[in-house]
Amino acid sequence: MEEKEEIERKQEERHTSWVKKVMVTLAIGEAVVIFVGIQFIPWGRANINLPVKAEPKWDSPKTRELFLRACGNCHSNQTTLPWYDVVAPITWIIRRDIDKGRAALNVSEWGLQENEAGEAADTVRNGSMPPTLYALLHPSARLSASDKEAFVQGLVATFGSEQKSEQKSKKKVSDSLRFFPVHEDK
Repeated sequence: MEEKEEIERKQEERHTSWVKKVMVTLAIGEAVVIFVGIQFIPWGRANINLPVKAEPKWDSPKTRELFLRACGNCHSNQTTLPWYDVVAPITWIIRRDIDKGRAALNVSEWGLQENEAGEAADTVRNGSMPPTLYALLHPSARLSASDKEAFVQGLVATFGSEQKSEQKSKKKVSDSLRFFPVHEDK
């Protein structure tokens, strides 16, 4: 009796092992098919480099050079894409970041839309720009302490200081979904 139960247990283990292998193989196959399939979705690759329509009056060529080096890929129409941009969904993430950056501040379309230029010096000073992941993947965007200080001073000279303190204290509405309505005091 024990021998028969042992044989049945081993057969069940073999069957379970075989089913697990088949399921893993199917999951990997589906992932490969999806990955290859999304490579044919063209969003994010077209019209990334638009013509420069107007630029701000930079306080110095050095400020412009530092801006384009550290911020230009997302905040101008002069984007240099990395080699890995041809792989979806990475290309979609990069395009989303570029679109968000240009919506906030685009120095290649200066004066054609509202922008957050007044906050540029503060975001560089407090370290939120350039983003850490971007700086890791783009070593040229990393600024030395002296370059950072000169850049902040150049941004203040070019764009002016941060906007009024009452505007600064207002909460910015993110572009993410809101689950609770936000009421602003007027």
